[in-house]
Amino acid sequence: MSASDQTAYAEARRRPLAHDLVDSLGDRIRGGRLAPGAKLPTEAEFMAEFQVSRTVVREALSKLQAAGLVETRHGIGTFVVGPGDGSTFRIGREQLATLHDIVAMLELRIGIEVEAAGLAAQRRTPKNLALMREALDAFTAAVEGGRDAVSADFQFHLEVMRATQNAHFANLMVTLGTRMIPRARLDPDVDVDEARQSYLRRVNAEHESIFVAISNQDPEAARAALRTHLANSRERRRRAAALGAGRHR
Repeated sequence: MSASDQTAYAEARRRPLAHDLVDSLGDRIRGGRLAPGAKLPTEAEFMAEFQVSRTVVREALSKLQAAGLVETRHGIGTFVVGPGDGSTFRIGREQLATLHDIVAMLELRIGIEVEAAGLAAQRRTPKNLALMREALDAFTAAVEGGRDAVSADFQFHLEVMRATQNAHFANLMVTLGTRMIPRARLDPDVDVDEARQSYLRRVNAEHESIFVAISNQDPEAARAALRTHLANSRERRRRAAALGAGRHR
């Protein structure tokens, strides 16, 4: 592996940890455990609590600042701005409790990500493609290892947003976090059975179609592939809910 490949690999591995830290700290701020005006712990304290590197902590704080939740005062520290006056966009766990909620989230994603895929196909760089490939490979490794792949799934979609070269797309994706993945509510530490592995392989095959279209710089194919993927996700959730309801009759 070349030095540049090793750097891209390390960056792709680091990002899911940063997203987890963003989710955790964001929940603390929105839940009032970190009050507006409060000074955040030091980087070293975050490193010890979450068992992550200083780079991960800094990336997470940067994302929280971009989301308007914290502000850094040079020479003093980082302080909580607060959840805002209602204008800060967020979708919390409590807003994804029902099938209707999940379908609504997928409809929002279709409205945003389909156009983003077209822009990504026009603007992607070799580095963007490398990071997408890292996410796809991480997804495959998780599934073949009998595990779910929520972090890798989220990472792939985030890398598509980054490939637009428009930071607003990626910032919105970071704000949504891994909970935008419909199966994120499931326990990630529970082994997946053969039927679930087959399902996850189909999901990643759809990801591959998106990747190929973006790699080929085909905006229309990229939009179509991403729309198909999210529409399929919506229908899969509906079918799963219908099957679950049938078993309880």
